Amino acid sequence: MSESHSSSYAAAGVDIVAGYKSVELMKEHVRRTMVPGVLGGLGGFGGFFQLDLSEMKNPVLVSGTDGVGTKLKLAFLLDKHDTIGIDCVAMCVNDILACGAKPLFFLDYIACGRNIPEKIAAIVAGVAEGCVQAGCALIGGETAEHPGMMPEEEYDLAGFTVGAVDKEKILDNSDMKAGDVLLALPSTGVHSNGFSLVRKVFDLEGKDLRRYVPELGGELGETLLTPTQIYVKPVLELMKQVAVHGASHITGGGFYENIPRCIPQGLMARVDKSAVKVLPIFDLIAKEGNIPERDMFNTYNMGVGMVLVVPANQADKAMEVLKAQGQECYMMGEIVPGEKGVELC
Repeated sequence: MSESHSSSYAAAGVDIVAGYKSVELMKEHVRRTMVPGVLGGLGGFGGFFQLDLSEMKNPVLVSGTDGVGTKLKLAFLLDKHDTIGIDCVAMCVNDILACGAKPLFFLDYIACGRNIPEKIAAIVAGVAEGCVQAGCALIGGETAEHPGMMPEEEYDLAGFTVGAVDKEKILDNSDMKAGDVLLALPSTGVHSNGFSLVRKVFDLEGKDLRRYVPELGGELGETLLTPTQIYVKPVLELMKQVAVHGASHITGGGFYENIPRCIPQGLMARVDKSAVKVLPIFDLIAKEGNIPERDMFNTYNMGVGMVLVVPANQADKAMEVLKAQGQECYMMGEIVPGEKGVELC
């Protein structure tokens, strides 16, 4: 690759040599994600993963894809790029986890105005950290330099994951019934949804993101940029020990859109609003933006990143298992008869 250089292409705004340097810088981060099944390394035309399905009677592949959205604006404004990749991984792996699947591998896609190798490597370092947290491998990706399509200092980030689940263990809500308990798994903050509204509320580009906010116990920008929690390892362990009847990853649309996605017709989720441990950042958003409570619960996770539905007689055990895995959790409601949806009371 050292002999590959096009001065004409560079004059048009695409530096292929910078692309090669980016790959070299990211290799050390990618190595951290290697798990059994990975074949080969970076640089080929495809990423190889050898499936070990010996423990599954009827294996099913599950895929998920997502990006980070306008949270990227925070990374640009703070010039901090080493955690945004965690968000990208989290949005994908938490989604397939809600189906009962274990993530196997991940691929990312970065489109940038100009390839700055150190910045690209920082982004990929975050992606790799997310993969380590999820127990999956980063087996490939693409960095595309798009001069003229976006400002030189900006980029977009997206990715996708593939996981596997035994068909009989897919979380399809078929066993859910009235009386089941809703367990809340706390979020780390805003996660990766609702940032268009966040930016409007705080007028981020016109304010000092590094200012200390007493209600948050830290800087505004740092709090908003906190990466999305990845729930894979504790929830997979829970599913080995407890009958999980449903799971919802609380993303865009908040409680009202996401919780019903795991509930069958004829049942609804009754949430005890007083039990929800709302994080200070959401109180601040509601106050600064004069946003009605229902809109908040219909936009943000409000401090709950994932909701699990378990039988009432296994709720205590479920919480013990999760806490033994280092995952905080608490009961916030139950499944009751009714029209499919969410009732906050």
